[in-house]
Amino acid sequence: MAPIAVGDVIPDGTVAYFDEQDQLQQASIHSLAAGKKVILFGVPGAFTPTCSVKHVPGFIEKAGELKSKGIADILLISGKDSGMINDPFVMKAWAKTYPHNKDVKFLADGSASFTHALGLELDLSEKGLGTRSKRFALVVDDLTVKVANIESGGEFTVSSADDVLKAL
Repeated sequence: MAPIAVGDVIPDGTVAYFDEQDQLQQASIHSLAAGKKVILFGVPGAFTPTCSVKHVPGFIEKAGELKSKGIADILLISGKDSGMINDPFVMKAWAKTYPHNKDVKFLADGSASFTHALGLELDLSEKGLGTRSKRFALVVDDLTVKVANIESGGEFTVSSADDVLKAL
């Protein structure tokens, strides 16, 4: 499957998260992104070094600048298959490691079905890590991809908050 690209409509999929009242919720990606401009960024795994120290903190720190450029919501998605899953409980625990975060919503794609629909799987089985999401950042305006910054392998060169800001 070809990866998602600029001009494509994002596929729909169901993600799970804990809301402000600590209640488990499920939502469709389309319900979260329809009618507004959002950033949807994906990471290979919760609590992993590059994701936790560089990628996620960048979006938290730059949220104000991103919102000043018309971004309504910043949506982080992570999900794996091969038996290792970033479920909503893992994502909730990971979100708690960023106590000052008010703008990035941590979403679980537990079965990686949305990641698969995007064509953004990364097979790290030979390293014992299973199939995960590639690292990516998409700017989506009313469900249509306007910016698609997709990393090769496990790199972190084009999908940072700064890279997204440059593209806006």
